[in-house]
Amino acid sequence: MFLTRFRFNVARQGARRLLTSPQSLHAAVMCSFAEPLLPGNGEGRVLWRVDQNSRTETLLYIAGPVRPDLTHLVEQAGWPTTGSWQTYDYTGLLAALRTGDHWAFRLTANPVHSIRRKEGEPTKRTAHLTPRHQMNWLLAQQERRGFRVLEKPADRRLLPKDDEYELTVRDARPLSFPKTEQTSGQRNHVTLTSVTFEGRLRVTDPAALRRTLTLGVGRSKAYGCGLMTLARLAKAGAG
Repeated sequence: MFLTRFRFNVARQGARRLLTSPQSLHAAVMCSFAEPLLPGNGEGRVLWRVDQNSRTETLLYIAGPVRPDLTHLVEQAGWPTTGSWQTYDYTGLLAALRTGDHWAFRLTANPVHSIRRKEGEPTKRTAHLTPRHQMNWLLAQQERRGFRVLEKPADRRLLPKDDEYELTVRDARPLSFPKTEQTSGQRNHVTLTSVTFEGRLRVTDPAALRRTLTLGVGRSKAYGCGLMTLARLAKAGAG
């Protein structure tokens, strides 16, 4: 597995076009690989995420089983003469996961649930809209994903019920865009809500967490959702 980081030149029209069209950006990401990569091949799938860290720094992260070539993205949405991208071998980090280790994490996902509005009606997939429900969506599946979100010490909890975890939810983005089906040519409309989770976790099942990092979390992976990344925490007393 490889993890790649690319910085957009947000002053360029090509960058703005890609950043406002999840379908176009998905196509650009998939064009980074010479051979078609299909999910379910046992080697992980292509996942991607956009992090807008400031007005001037917008980063694209891509995780996949082979090394990508982002020359086309540099040409249309980066700095063709001075910019590039960075690709890191993800294998070492995946192999380093150990039960009990603590990591910082970031995840952009599409938290949804299935509800039935009236008796007898089929269930309908619906987005979670409040930060508390979005947080509960992640907490409900953490065990099978191979981690536990850390709880805050009691003296750091600002609210008795709403602030107990080392977890924040931000950047909720309702997205709505047309999609053309490749097989039929029919145009459908895609509507989803993406949110970004940031926090700290403890590894409970390294194998399950590896699957989470390489296969993604939740739905709408083609549109920039599902990629969780980890960062090492400084050891207590360090520095």
